[in-house]
Amino acid sequence: MMFTAFGVKIPTAADALRAAVLCVVVSLGTVAASERLNWPVRTGPALNGHVADADAQGLPTMWSEAPASNIAWKLELEGFGHSAPVIGHGRIWVTSATKDGKQQFVYCVDQATGKILQHTLLFENPEPEPLMNDVNTYASPSCALEDDAVYVHFGTYGTAKLNPATLEILWQRRDINCRHFRGPGSSPILWKDLLLLTFDGVDMQFITALNKHTGETVWRTDRTTDYGDLDENGQPKQEGDLRKAYSTPNVIEVNGQAQVVSVGSRAAFAYDVETGEELWTIRHDDFNASSPPMFFENHAIINTGSRGSNLLSVRLDDSTRGDVSESHVVWNRDKGNSDLSAPLLIGDRIFSILNNGVINCVDVRTGEEIWKDRVEGTFTASPITANGVIYFCNEAGDCYVVKAADTYELISHNHLDEGMRASPAAADGHVFFRTFTHLYAIGQ
Repeated sequence: MMFTAFGVKIPTAADALRAAVLCVVVSLGTVAASERLNWPVRTGPALNGHVADADAQGLPTMWSEAPASNIAWKLELEGFGHSAPVIGHGRIWVTSATKDGKQQFVYCVDQATGKILQHTLLFENPEPEPLMNDVNTYASPSCALEDDAVYVHFGTYGTAKLNPATLEILWQRRDINCRHFRGPGSSPILWKDLLLLTFDGVDMQFITALNKHTGETVWRTDRTTDYGDLDENGQPKQEGDLRKAYSTPNVIEVNGQAQVVSVGSRAAFAYDVETGEELWTIRHDDFNASSPPMFFENHAIINTGSRGSNLLSVRLDDSTRGDVSESHVVWNRDKGNSDLSAPLLIGDRIFSILNNGVINCVDVRTGEEIWKDRVEGTFTASPITANGVIYFCNEAGDCYVVKAADTYELISHNHLDEGMRASPAAADGHVFFRTFTHLYAIGQ
């Protein structure tokens, strides 16, 4: 049987005053906030992009900025970042960084009013590696939230556990490093007493588990991938650019054993979540993997990367060990798959949006396409789903709400003043969008 799993500067009075000055909120009301973990990690409460039933009640499908409709509040954020909002106990957490990456911050925002509760400088970096692109930022990994802790992650630049009430540092690690080359992107997840982190850089690639209470390393496992990218001198081509990836892992239990499934460049892996032992791998031809794996019955559904990514189904049972590239792939869809935006599994259907706005619906049992259609825009943010609809948001501020069904049906087309690459979140009947410069609460 299989089951899905589910240094700091302490703020001073001057910091609080500075935060108050920076807090520019356009408020049309307040938002109900519950005392629970609504959206604790980038991929939501069940690590699959699905809004919990309690939070889906009353979730809007229509809104407008001009004329204003269903916008509860709008907060201007300082700095740059693509980290998705994580939400719990009436507070919203996002990170940001200066454009050059020399300073990295954490925000705590009141869910009800949109007012900044904390805006704290967490890490300073004298010489951060240049991003080498205009897409990523130095604050793209999302936080992970528990009732009594918030875990803030900036990839190679540092990871910290904070007291969510005071932002007191409980532990930090700045010694887990790689060369991201294009900036960090993988977000942390929690499993029991472990904080799971992914580092797929150009120089080294590994996944590691930290004791969430102490920050100590429990295990670290290097990728065993044959990247096939060596030049005539035995050095990786393009400085190892084809080795990097940005994916967030997921955990599944297979016949009593918890496995963390992680997609990297040129290969995907499963590891024993308690020990880090590599259990199985599947080779692929792609790089820049960013989508978390999905699970359906006794299968892992994997999107392999960008620019020609594959979508494939891997059978999981006691025989899934070692290299299963030739033995356990049930189907492999080799074109028309999403690149940076993660697919959504809803029932026995997979819904994806490509960078160019092509939406498709695929049968998870066979990999066969049921329908495809197209909306306008460039799509990087991953969609979320609730109440039988899907929210697809682009880089120009458009959000298309589409019915999750076997025929294409556009429910609504909404627009904000600017777009986003951060994935949305939801809590207490509201959708929360982190655009390039603002945080929005959408709902009545």
